[in-house]
Amino acid sequence: MGVSFKPTHLSRYKDIAWLFYKYGHSELVNAAGLEEGGGRNGHAPVGPGQETEGVKGGIELARDLEKMGPVFIKIGQVLSTRSDLLPMAYVEALGRLQDRVEPFAFEEVERTLCSELGMRLSRAFSSFDRVPISAASLGQVHRASMRDGRAVAVKVQRPNIRERMVDDLDSLQEVAEFMDLHTAMGKRYEFERMLEEFRKTLMRELDYRQEAQNLRTLGKNLAEFKHIIVPQPVEDYTTSRVLTMEYIEGHKITALSPVVRTEINGKELAEELFQAYLKQILGDGFFHADPHPGNIFWFIRLKRR
Repeated sequence: MGVSFKPTHLSRYKDIAWLFYKYGHSELVNAAGLEEGGGRNGHAPVGPGQETEGVKGGIELARDLEKMGPVFIKIGQVLSTRSDLLPMAYVEALGRLQDRVEPFAFEEVERTLCSELGMRLSRAFSSFDRVPISAASLGQVHRASMRDGRAVAVKVQRPNIRERMVDDLDSLQEVAEFMDLHTAMGKRYEFERMLEEFRKTLMRELDYRQEAQNLRTLGKNLAEFKHIIVPQPVEDYTTSRVLTMEYIEGHKITALSPVVRTEINGKELAEELFQAYLKQILGDGFFHADPHPGNIFWFIRLKRR
């Protein structure tokens, strides 16, 4: 049985082949235990000078994945949580892809908002920051204020992203099918099956209405945990391509200074987060499946008078 390669995907095949060639011969593949022969798992010993090379390699990989677009940025985000597979230099470099991807123009943001909400930006919000507070693979987030004064975070999807992602996923599927049929690595890891699960997840993420419903469900399920807040969506300002939710001032848990760490009860917070995940997975059967540092923030809850 052969694999049907599409002429329209030739340029993408070249990009993917170049990526495999560049990093398939590096310490990255060896450290992850993905060498063709099946090799060992675990990290390779770090020798003199290799740590600096790893930092450079991680930065280059993050840059290359970003250039290749949203699907590959998503792959980088997943890899940034796998310190069990990759050297820490790569994990840390790929962490940038969680929320510091190149943003798209504000004119596109305004065009999408007007189209999706059916009104001018100035009528929908009393204020709207032109510069995004974060930008990731699928969209970017801007801080804004509602007409009633509520502070909100508005996530706007990247223009034409659905078409681009579907095309890239089709190209990757053909490559994965070829590798599964003709390489030892493919037979070992079954890339086509992994990619199919990845595709399902990405397609769901493209509908922000589903994300809004997930926020409501998760917020209800975790209401018993006093230290965990799930921001809730603003119904009339949420569509398939725009998600408006409560704004909560916070910091990435990996960005806390040593001073701040001494002022908080880290053990208590970690225990509550751990218990919350046990409840999500074992009790509710509904859980946050992407807990990278760009999605979990620490904030100070102000006491109400």
